[in-house]
Amino acid sequence: MAENKPRIGLIGVGMMGSGIGASLLRNGFPLTVLEHPGNQPLDDLLAGGAGTRRQASDLAAEVDILILCVTGSPQVEEVLFQQNGVLQGLKRGTTVIDCSTAIPSSTRKIAKAVQDVGGHFLDAPMTRTPKEAAEGRLNLIVGGDRQVYEHCLPVLQSYAENIAYAGGVGCGHQMKLLHNYVSLGFSAVLAEAAACAHQAGTDPKTFCDILAAGGGGGVVLNRLRPYIESQDPSGFRFSISNALKDMGYYCTMADEQSAHGALALAVRQLYDEASQAGLGQSPVPVLIDSLGGAPAAAAAGK
Repeated sequence: MAENKPRIGLIGVGMMGSGIGASLLRNGFPLTVLEHPGNQPLDDLLAGGAGTRRQASDLAAEVDILILCVTGSPQVEEVLFQQNGVLQGLKRGTTVIDCSTAIPSSTRKIAKAVQDVGGHFLDAPMTRTPKEAAEGRLNLIVGGDRQVYEHCLPVLQSYAENIAYAGGVGCGHQMKLLHNYVSLGFSAVLAEAAACAHQAGTDPKTFCDILAAGGGGGVVLNRLRPYIESQDPSGFRFSISNALKDMGYYCTMADEQSAHGALALAVRQLYDEASQAGLGQSPVPVLIDSLGGAPAAAAAGK
């Protein structure tokens, strides 16, 4: 019964957040969302029983768990610390779950601010796509106190298929950045190789078949293969601007830890050049055209 379940607040009803909201409602959780111009249309969530609030402080004051699904660290900090933000209304005992991709040092600062007003905090960044979000099949990497994590697990399970506990506060965001660096780094290497293969006249299917049977096989090839073979970008709809953001966060984290980051800086530079060329809103596979010398306007139209 809904009355026996925690009241959930959701800030950030974009492509991923709308799917999370639908999954929460489908599993019987009372849901209230923050009104915002960046939201996807709320009609389906409202029809499913969701309420709305105009101020983050008002929303935080009446929920048991508050899920943040915004772009990154600046947006998380803004929604918490601004006038009429989350911290001005957060009740003692409420848990904030941050599903964004963020810089771990910012995450630790935010967690302390939440804990200072009597709340709890989990960083629970997502992987997968809006399709899996709508199906309740996201992957989550969670950092925070183990008891808080276990208490919130039924809520997390309502919108996620695979959930990994990574350790204390910030460990979820740290692991997400490591994951995305590997994924986006592999994507950049494959895009560069695919562009070279195209310029050399290599048959695209032969190129993919040989990689798949050898050291180039795996998830990244499966995502980019439809574009390499038939210009279909649907396998990897992550935008170049988001890739640039995540690579920037990874480089910041590596620098703060005095870790080696020369390769990461090179990968970030590649995404930055594509973004500066007007491809920021294009999906990652379009890198292949950009690296192959296609004009930006033509590549962006794919």
